[in-house]
Amino acid sequence: MSDKKLHEDQKYIDGLAENNAFIIQAIYDKFAPKVINYIKQNSGDAYDAQDVIQETIITIYNQAKQKKLQLTCPFDAYFFLLCKRKWLNQLKKSKGKEVTINEEVLSKDDDAQVLSFETSIFENKQALFNEMFQQLGDACKDLLKATFKIKSMEEVAKSLDITYAYARKKKSLCIGQLTKLVKASPKFNRLNY
Repeated sequence: MSDKKLHEDQKYIDGLAENNAFIIQAIYDKFAPKVINYIKQNSGDAYDAQDVIQETIITIYNQAKQKKLQLTCPFDAYFFLLCKRKWLNQLKKSKGKEVTINEEVLSKDDDAQVLSFETSIFENKQALFNEMFQQLGDACKDLLKATFKIKSMEEVAKSLDITYAYARKKKSLCIGQLTKLVKASPKFNRLNY
């Protein structure tokens, strides 16, 4: 995707990454009504729509911060597709609700399809990582959390009151354990589809 031109709507992604209140409000004002309307037409209500919108904004924020998300399509198409997928997944999980899909609202933008698919995979990987992270022991969690915040292992060791050599060895063991947990999860093999 590196050969594609950045879309002018990248400003929304950058604004989210910077936690810019003006941009966040603009997203709600410009793009939320379409999502709310769609969800209301498809077995939901305004509260459901607000939850989906908020979760989608958090997902985009995380991807912008961690993966330096590059938007190559209109933000509207990308955002709507993510919200739509999130809503349909929620309906599927609750199974009791009838799903009526108003296809004329759907975007035909290929870049939006690709970006939203990549974002969904990213979100699922994040969820699996977080779930497996919680299964680690407290010592591993504390050490890895410290390494997420502090870049220097010397500073990590000092903050946890352990030796530098032990911190490096323990980090390696903890990452190995986390990797093993992630790969052993039945969800792991489904992530690559």
